Amino acid sequence: MKKTKESLFKKDGINYIVPFILITACFALWGFANDITNPMVKAFSKIFRMSNTGGALVQVAFYGGYFAMAFPAAIFIKKYSYKSGILMGLGLYAFGAFLFYPAMLSGSFYPFLFAYFILTCGLSFLETSANPYILTMGTEETSTRRLNLAQSFNPLGSLAGMYVAMNFIQARLNPMETAERAVLSDVEFEALKQADLSVLISPYLIIGIVVLAMFLIILLKKMPKNSDESNEIHFGKTLKRIFSIDNYRQGVIAQFFYVGAQIMCWTFIIQYGTRIFMEQGMQEQAAEVLSQKYNIFAMIVFCASRFINTYLLKFFNPGRLLRALAVAASILTVGVIGFQSIIGLYCLVAVSVCMSLMFPTIYGIALRGMGGDAKFGAAGLIMAILGGSVLPPLQALIIDLETIGTSFPAVNASFVLPFICFVVVAWYGGQAYGRSRYSIYG
Repeated sequence: MKKTKESLFKKDGINYIVPFILITACFALWGFANDITNPMVKAFSKIFRMSNTGGALVQVAFYGGYFAMAFPAAIFIKKYSYKSGILMGLGLYAFGAFLFYPAMLSGSFYPFLFAYFILTCGLSFLETSANPYILTMGTEETSTRRLNLAQSFNPLGSLAGMYVAMNFIQARLNPMETAERAVLSDVEFEALKQADLSVLISPYLIIGIVVLAMFLIILLKKMPKNSDESNEIHFGKTLKRIFSIDNYRQGVIAQFFYVGAQIMCWTFIIQYGTRIFMEQGMQEQAAEVLSQKYNIFAMIVFCASRFINTYLLKFFNPGRLLRALAVAASILTVGVIGFQSIIGLYCLVAVSVCMSLMFPTIYGIALRGMGGDAKFGAAGLIMAILGGSVLPPLQALIIDLETIGTSFPAVNASFVLPFICFVVVAWYGGQAYGRSRYSIYG
């Protein structure tokens, strides 16, 4: 156990508290965008009378923007600055949000996909810029703790997004079911569709205005450059150099599996809880609503735990704490698999306590000591978010089996995938802790 007294926001006599606050606000903004979007898969499916598979194209467009723009964002930041990357991200975010209005006027589904893609291109710029930028706003010794603190505000934005989606979109859409919509005349369907789309786009237009205001504030505020002096770009050499670093290469792998685990645990808690509550005699819709409340509670404990773990990082090695929480998450996931009662659901909620530390800590460990290469390093870690689109469909395939063998619930068995993911994260934490001890003691 190691206690440090270094200031979180001071380096070389410079106080970074105001820039830290402004950039941290961006963490909440992209958290909002992520969690207002998840329920939209179902919403678009109903509005456009599509299958769930068709509605899932929303997630494809969402993650596509992250994946496509990560390295272009890194090149842009390398050539200009972190501040320029933040401004580009906010600009694309706002532009994508405002595109929801012409998409509504078109009455077609695909313009919405384009709007999501542009919006998440902005999020990719934001995350590629903001995470390493926060690392530079103080000493290297306090960098991981500082990033955890900034990331603590991300779930606050996520909670806001979930609340807005539930109360200002889902609750206000026409309650007519998909089967009833299917028999409407063309005129009736068009009128219903336009009314629902008007409800759906309103929060996006409002958040677009908020993001634009943040753009202007950061544009006018003098911000630290905190980057290497050279703007030369050697893409191939840089990639070869950063992927030769064990902490980084393994960190990208760990981040891929962590994001996959996070999305799986928060997506399929609905299916997990619905099975339990329906066996207790509850109707399906009521069971789904109650399960969603457990999901919101999981996000609340995730948020609270992130603040607690940020404090604990003041005393514990990041790799060691990461390993401990990943092991705990693995054990809890065994409970999720094994218990076929409310206890399993409690275990699933508790997993969020353990997950709270993981993303920013993996990020901080992977980028530590990379200097100017952190811009490209951040891009690789953002691309690892792809785990959130690759792994959940695999879990869905297991869930669709309904039972394993004669009676074992497939939804329980499906959580073997998050279990594997947490084992990978625990392995990375152990590796990072071992390397840090070696560097200290020779």
